[in-house]
Amino acid sequence: MTDLFLREEFRVAWQGQDPFGQVRALDGDVFRSKEGRRTLRFFHAGRPYFLKYHQGVGWGEVIKNLLQGRAPVVSACNEYLASLALAEAGVDTLTPAAYGRRGHNPAAMESFLITDDLVGTVSLEDYCRGWPDQPPPGAQKRRLLNKVMWMAATMHGCGINHRDFYLCHFLLVPDTLEQGNSVTQIRCHLIDLHRAGLRRTVPLRWRIKDVAGLFYSAMDIGLTRRDLLRAMAIYSGVAWRETMINDHQFWSAVKVRAEKLYRKDMGREAPKWFVKE
Repeated sequence: MTDLFLREEFRVAWQGQDPFGQVRALDGDVFRSKEGRRTLRFFHAGRPYFLKYHQGVGWGEVIKNLLQGRAPVVSACNEYLASLALAEAGVDTLTPAAYGRRGHNPAAMESFLITDDLVGTVSLEDYCRGWPDQPPPGAQKRRLLNKVMWMAATMHGCGINHRDFYLCHFLLVPDTLEQGNSVTQIRCHLIDLHRAGLRRTVPLRWRIKDVAGLFYSAMDIGLTRRDLLRAMAIYSGVAWRETMINDHQFWSAVKVRAEKLYRKDMGREAPKWFVKE
């Protein structure tokens, strides 16, 4: 079994050659190299790209993940398909330039995904880091909140759950936040989709996990109760009072999980969610 997509620049450059061999020979700045997966940034014809190369995680890793109730990441397929589905739904994300997968054995499958480098972006984790000491203009904060929660709702609405849904995996083009008003004008890319789940409908527990992860990662950036209520309303698509009543169990589960994540990672009690106005 072999799947292959090459955009024009790679189709021309690798004509008559084995794309998998060409990918293995790529050299650049390595960001990750373990568990049968290598991530690096490289240049081709003067343009920057990112490569994720998978070369079989082995049966030990596959079985370990299954025993822990987690879907093992055995290829670049999920990330490729998720990026296409998100783009079709209007969510800014990775842009594939090349993709390939071959082999039947899930423990030894070879695959790769090359995407355009998102130059001129900053992670929301870094962008919002200084907010507690230097709060942003209220209108700017509301626009970003609208964008992020719209992305969350749209992602779940098209059957995708991220599994690592944190501020660090949103890459913002800062100028578009300062100049744009609508969610379509603000460019904020969702990345690291290799663990994404793709289904017809996202199960409740995976929606809880994603939203809790997002809220956990935003606990220390100085958001207010009003911001929280706005986020809940945008995600639910109804007024906050309505979602507090109709979706009470969902939001309670999100709160419990977010606080548990905070205690585990920070080694201290979670803050009282969001500071008062």
